[in-house]
Amino acid sequence: MREGETELDMVRRHVKNGAQRIAKQRDLITRLRRKSLPTDEAEALLATFENLQRQHQDHLARIEAHGCEESA
Repeated sequence: MREGETELDMVRRHVKNGAQRIAKQRDLITRLRRKSLPTDEAEALLATFENLQRQHQDHLARIEAHGCEESA
């Protein structure tokens, strides 16, 4: 975590950064396809990014749900 950053802030940052990373990887795959270049490795990396993103989103949902329970 960064200084002054809560766990919630950190996970939100991870979700945001992950979404940006996925978008860039999809763009890369599109460019590779347009040039008729191999995309296997880029697609495998995209699948890894998407898996990590689901984990970040699940973590965020758990933190938000826990926070809602505390304030209820």
